[in-house]
Amino acid sequence: MLRQAVFFGFEPWKEYIPRWFPGTICKVVTRNPKLMLRRGWPLRLLLPPRPAVFVWGFKHPAFLRRFCRLFHIPFYYVEDGFVRSVSLGTMRAAPASLIIDARTVHYDARNPSDLERTLQTYDFGADPALMERADRCIGMLLDLRVSKYNLGRRVDVDTLLGPKTRKRVLVVGQVETDAAIAHGCDRPFNNNDLVRLAVAENPDAQVIYKPHPEILHGTRAGLTDPADVSHVCDILDKDVTPADVLDTADHVYTITSLMGFEAVLRGIPVTCIGLPFYAGWGVTDDRQTSARRTRRLSAREIFAAAYLMHSQYYDPETGQPTDLETVICRLIQMRNRGAET
Repeated sequence: MLRQAVFFGFEPWKEYIPRWFPGTICKVVTRNPKLMLRRGWPLRLLLPPRPAVFVWGFKHPAFLRRFCRLFHIPFYYVEDGFVRSVSLGTMRAAPASLIIDARTVHYDARNPSDLERTLQTYDFGADPALMERADRCIGMLLDLRVSKYNLGRRVDVDTLLGPKTRKRVLVVGQVETDAAIAHGCDRPFNNNDLVRLAVAENPDAQVIYKPHPEILHGTRAGLTDPADVSHVCDILDKDVTPADVLDTADHVYTITSLMGFEAVLRGIPVTCIGLPFYAGWGVTDDRQTSARRTRRLSAREIFAAAYLMHSQYYDPETGQPTDLETVICRLIQMRNRGAET
């Protein structure tokens, strides 16, 4: 018997859902609370056969989670994975990876996610096959220079910034209204605050500020103006690939960006203001702590849990389920085709 599932907040990816959830009768519902109530949701969830509920991030009314708990309806959070696409989500590029979590979204620092629970409890030493695969996949990502988004052009950073003559500190900008900051940082903190902190803590360094690609491409709006800190840092106003700018960085500052973990994988010191999934385990300089995260883990163990154990992968061209290795190769092909046009 086919399972039933209802999806809230998935409107941009409506056509992809049947590919992502094969063997499932999929119903996509608006996340507008008034329209939901007018159309009989969530009471319709009580009709047999009761479906599972999937929500995109926190794009759902708060009462929906409480309702599902009350009536023992399976409830799952879904978000972009860590190797996502060639283009941006705001450009309607579908994600090539998803993280599905029954507890909360992986960037929610206030509550333990399934991913955090794995990081806190899993015996990585007893799973050599997993760790060998993690090493291979890390090697592929670094050698092929694949990131979460892969639309930036290859650039010689020295042609933009001049020859490197002193320590370089990279400040990674984010979309300041993003849920990853709202739920991952315990205090108000914006990109310009991050630049000023990096400058204050590294007075003799060259501080480089890389705005988020969605800000550079104009698909999202920021809360702060990079021009306000241009007198204390060098601003990369072109969408340089993460690999190119990380090649020249000696230290990285971030609030909660995944690019911080990509720096960790390269052995670069990283300061985190918030508490992303990879912080709190001993691989980063953490300015926000968590009493729940008590283990000391290696970068490869964090990678194994996040990228291999808790991520599901889909061919970015066909949408069919696949693995990380295939997605990496496919994104390289797509990126190379884009570079030729």
